[in-house]
Amino acid sequence: MSAGTLPTALIQMKCSADPADNLERALGFTRQAARNGARLICLPELFRSRYFCQSEDSAHFALAEPVPGPSTQAFAEIAVESGATIVISLFERRAPGLFHNTAAVLDGARGYAGKYRKMHIPDDPRYYEKYYFTPGDLGFQSFSTGAGNLGVLVCWDQWYPEAARLTALKGAEILIYPTAIGWHPEEKDRVGERQHDAWELAQRAHAVANGCYVLSINRTGFEPDPTGNGGIEFWGQSFAVAPDGRVLVRGPADAEAVLELELQTSEVEAFRIGWPFLRDRRIDAYEDITRRFSD
Repeated sequence: MSAGTLPTALIQMKCSADPADNLERALGFTRQAARNGARLICLPELFRSRYFCQSEDSAHFALAEPVPGPSTQAFAEIAVESGATIVISLFERRAPGLFHNTAAVLDGARGYAGKYRKMHIPDDPRYYEKYYFTPGDLGFQSFSTGAGNLGVLVCWDQWYPEAARLTALKGAEILIYPTAIGWHPEEKDRVGERQHDAWELAQRAHAVANGCYVLSINRTGFEPDPTGNGGIEFWGQSFAVAPDGRVLVRGPADAEAVLELELQTSEVEAFRIGWPFLRDRRIDAYEDITRRFSD
């Protein structure tokens, strides 16, 4: 990554029940960020709809689209016009009966630059993603773009140090996590603060361990469970982290926001030289990392 500054925007959204409305508002926020000079613009996970994985309903497969497809084309037009690099998260229809949770990269004048398919798929109450998504098969990747070398991962991936490390080893200097994470309201008073702190701490650790910037872009607002059984109060609080773990910006918990900041690109190499974790890795001693558990 060449020395300089990278104007960046994280778009934190509330998502309605109307996919067309969500798409238009997302495009509007993206245009706003581009007009303000952002060269890297990132949106939250599956922003085109409410978080439909709260229940298992085959009707939701109608929300999926090909990637590249209509949404990538709409954002690519902004990328071409502005020269910005844009990262978006989509429900990908790959083939009949085969779907992925996918992030696409739109890179300035060249438009669509590629995609990453979410590797780690959760299956928890109100996060029934295994019903909808096939695990990714494109591996961990670094995209060489006008905004630098970008590693794009998605939500549940952000808890795994292996994913961050392997993406950094591919050359990524900025790790980007489109996210949809929140509280079960009935649990918030008891464990909510600890859950949120753990989420942020895990990603700050990825930044330090890999000498990378980390960008985590969440949605906000309450979304009811379609079955009438509660719902999710999304945390908001999208944030950016420097390679030494400093939180550079943090969004509000309960409102939409376009978080604008400048990344100091020279910090990546400076911190990797000063804290040489990549140099001191004992690659001769890590063979057990590919085992499920070392019994």
